[in-house]
Amino acid sequence: MRKVLLVTGGSRGIGAATCILAAQKGWDVAVNYSANAQAADGVVEQIKAAGGRAISVQADVAHEEQVLAMFQKVRAELGPLQGLVNNAGVVDVSARLDEMSMARWRRMFDINVLGSMLCAREAILQMSTLHGGVGGSIVNLSSAAARLGSPGQYLDYAAAKGAIDSFTLGLAKEVAGEGIRVNAIRPGLIDTEIHASGGLPNRVKDLEHLVPAKRGGSAMEVAQAIVWLLSDEASYTTMSLVDVSGGR
Repeated sequence: MRKVLLVTGGSRGIGAATCILAAQKGWDVAVNYSANAQAADGVVEQIKAAGGRAISVQADVAHEEQVLAMFQKVRAELGPLQGLVNNAGVVDVSARLDEMSMARWRRMFDINVLGSMLCAREAILQMSTLHGGVGGSIVNLSSAAARLGSPGQYLDYAAAKGAIDSFTLGLAKEVAGEGIRVNAIRPGLIDTEIHASGGLPNRVKDLEHLVPAKRGGSAMEVAQAIVWLLSDEASYTTMSLVDVSGGR
């Protein structure tokens, strides 16, 4: 039986790389996107061209009704889930805490934290042996920012990713006896489009001198770690926070 994977925020960056690599490893992939249908469809076409099976599915993970519809569509078109990658996330412009608004914080936590918790809840309802599932694997996207704090720049993002770390540890223990493994990846400076969305398109180049490896990472280098955690090769790995950060 082929396994079914949902990747939130799968239309670009780390999410897109994960979709493509997972398909190469035999997963049927649901590529979630919030707004850019064309980008998501491009990832799907790339997977299909290589002989894989994939669909695109729209949902803003901050909205429960959209997430519920997404999970229904994935199950109807591909089958029950065995894998979830909680990759959808946002940053905002660089700012100090005393320059940030409540609206910014709500957006940051609604998408980066509550969206991940919501998707994990729905995945568990399909995966858990308690609910008649066959088990599965959840990989949450945290960040090295959870350790570093991102002062003067992304303090709220770092706090949200710290919440993801705690969520990962607790959920892993909660569902370990139900056939579900839960881990998190903490990327460091990775060369993706997310930096431009925060107004810092050159952020990786500007900060790579702070990385012991003396370079930024690639989306595919992060995807390699994610897909390993999804796989049966990581069958005894749960509750892990895996840094992919070049030593930073």
